[in-house]
Amino acid sequence: ISTTSTSAFEGHNWMLSSSHPLVIMLLLFETPGGFAIFKVLDEGKLSNVEDLGNVFSSAESARKMVKLKAFDKFDNTSEALEAVAKLVEGTPSKGLRKFLKANCKDETLAVADSKLGNIIKEKLTIDCVHNNAVMELLRGVRSQLSELISGLGEQDLAPMSLGLSHSLARYKLKFSSDKVDTMIIQAIGLLDDLDKELNTYAMRILADEVEAELKEASVISMGTEVSDLDLIHIRELCDQVLSLAEYRAQLYDYLKSRMNTIAPNLTALVGELVGARLISHSGSLLNLSKQPGSTVQILGAEKALFRALKTKHNTPKYGLIFHASVVGQAGGKNKPRIARSLAAKAALSIRFDALGDAGDNSMGVENRLKLEARLRSLEGKDLGRLAGSAKGKPKIEVYNKDKKMGSGGLIAPAKTYNTAADSLLVSAENGVKEKKDKKKKKKAEAEEEEEAKSEESSKKKKKKAKTEVEPEVEEPAKKEKKKKKKRKHEEEETEEPAKKKEKKEKKKKKSEA
Repeated sequence: ISTTSTSAFEGHNWMLSSSHPLVIMLLLFETPGGFAIFKVLDEGKLSNVEDLGNVFSSAESARKMVKLKAFDKFDNTSEALEAVAKLVEGTPSKGLRKFLKANCKDETLAVADSKLGNIIKEKLTIDCVHNNAVMELLRGVRSQLSELISGLGEQDLAPMSLGLSHSLARYKLKFSSDKVDTMIIQAIGLLDDLDKELNTYAMRILADEVEAELKEASVISMGTEVSDLDLIHIRELCDQVLSLAEYRAQLYDYLKSRMNTIAPNLTALVGELVGARLISHSGSLLNLSKQPGSTVQILGAEKALFRALKTKHNTPKYGLIFHASVVGQAGGKNKPRIARSLAAKAALSIRFDALGDAGDNSMGVENRLKLEARLRSLEGKDLGRLAGSAKGKPKIEVYNKDKKMGSGGLIAPAKTYNTAADSLLVSAENGVKEKKDKKKKKKAEAEEEEEAKSEESSKKKKKKAKTEVEPEVEEPAKKEKKKKKKRKHEEEETEEPAKKKEKKEKKKKKSEA
């Protein structure tokens, strides 16, 4: 019986075939279980679906209805899990195909999954049936399973079913005991705490410069005595600092190994510390895999983001990803670009690490090389080693289509010098000379045009100068006429205010009268 839900059966009501006797296939979901085929003894009772429940009310009536024809036992749990997983996906396993070929010749097979029935019919050419009567028949067989199969007790069914169901649940959820990111979150938090403690302890210890001066002064100076109790506390403090530094180195190695196991591609891109901080900030690797590249880019800069949105300023371009080596090697203008590209590649690598089955870092190394090539094209400089790799940058050989794979020989023979190509060189040189001559002609024509334009402009200037001089050389008669006109205009202007005064006085007299 497949574990497929009943929604997959809707719309499928296959009619029973009368030409072949009906056979039912049954699968047990237990470790000692296997494939079982029951033969239907009384096909007439299948017409009345409601009475099938009464047929399987007792073991005796069930034996009269169906009979065990064949049973193939699973060898171990892994084989049972593989068979069940295949049936959940709707495909028969290799063992099931062999079992059906051996025991279902010229017979009709009743199945609980219509999709599985179609595949069996196509690949094995076995007629399959699925309808409501088949489902009721399978329910009845399941209720009397321990009575129909000898050697299978009811007390064994529950633990076997529970064990196999747990295995199937782990398979569905892609659970891996190695991918435990809780220890990474705790390790990176403890590493940060150790750094703070070491810095606090280091404040009680002399700096290197003061220590050198103290050693020089101790040769000359008398100094003061140090009691044994003070010396004990000083030594204990030094021992604690040394032990913390040693433990920090061990913790970093542990974090590095866990990151290479759980998130190898993310580690190859951004390094162990930055990758661990990203996982810790998100809560888990699975939660981090659900974030888009834009969120990964500013993860850790939430305060700056909300402050920028509130004050309507520019939003931050990077968060925790700023400490990655690729971003650190970029210049000021190129940092946002590289951070954006790195976040996009990191989002893909995180999803591959969290949801993929491969355990290598090939995807991360490939993306890291692409990012370094882009940064090299932007800034034009060589970059450092890969993060999380002690081997450094791998060599990239130039592709040669004539070179054989795995050997230094060439597929095609080496090319010899072609003397006939010399004529092409001569023609090419002649072409270059012709181009130079054309350029010279164009320059000469341009110079001639400029000279003509300059002559025209000089002529125009001379004409303007003449027009300005002509008004000065006017006839004396014209000058006198102009002077007379000016005098008349001045007299009229002086007369007008007098006339206005007279008019005003006349108006006043009239008003008084």
